[in-house]
Amino acid sequence: MNPYLPYPVRIAEVLVETEDRSLRSFWLEFLNKEHAKAFKHFPGQFAELSVSGFGEIPIGIASSPTEGERLLFTVNKAGKVTSKLHTMQAGDIMGVRGPMGNGYPLREMKGKNIVIVAGGFAVTTLRAAMLWLQHPDNRKDYGEITFIYGARTPGMLLYEKEWRKWQKCDGVSCAITIDRECEGWDCKVGFVPAVAEQVAPNPDNAVALICGPPVMIRFTQPVFDKLGWKPEQIYLSLENRMKCGIGVCGRCNVGPYYVCKDGPVFTKAELDRLPPDY
Repeated sequence: MNPYLPYPVRIAEVLVETEDRSLRSFWLEFLNKEHAKAFKHFPGQFAELSVSGFGEIPIGIASSPTEGERLLFTVNKAGKVTSKLHTMQAGDIMGVRGPMGNGYPLREMKGKNIVIVAGGFAVTTLRAAMLWLQHPDNRKDYGEITFIYGARTPGMLLYEKEWRKWQKCDGVSCAITIDRECEGWDCKVGFVPAVAEQVAPNPDNAVALICGPPVMIRFTQPVFDKLGWKPEQIYLSLENRMKCGIGVCGRCNVGPYYVCKDGPVFTKAELDRLPPDY
């Protein structure tokens, strides 16, 4: 396929995810079965969503390939394209270009304990990772899973039905947190870095996947350093730097890397060699 041409898809379902209605999830179905087969994605990758007459935007893929051919994207209303997307309904046609980026190297992590740290709506690609890890075909290949996820308020947390199920799964420890006390809240209270320091396991035979807003990442990295984690054990997603998707526009460039092509997932060891502006 021409990398500039999107696959046509139909919106199958639209879900309002947050109390302020700023985040909506879109389940998309390919119009052509051959396109569905060609779109082979993996947790951590992203795609360009396009709306005719409005443009396109890079968005992380929230669905796992273990869920079938439908794709899930959770979109924050922030600009022209996303505002138009938020007006679209089931049955409308749009485009998807991808998949793009490298994704999380989950197959290389077999036999290890996995720690997942997410903040805000950056949990999208980590949702895909959690579902992939817990699929019956894959779960036996991994050790304990620790899922740490936070948002400002309960109403800003995504995918509640899913993480409530994960709380009951054997071998999975979930620490769901909000910034401040809230009446009726039954999970943790505190910022993600502080909660991570409380619940992150011993770094022996473990890896961590971290994705969140830059300020969360900035304060979470020192926590793992303090707990004795090595830079090679920590994987971070720079999905906020994604642009054209194929490294042509150059706007995703950080040091020697093009985030769209070489990332968006990097080890902390790789990022430690980059300029501090990433």
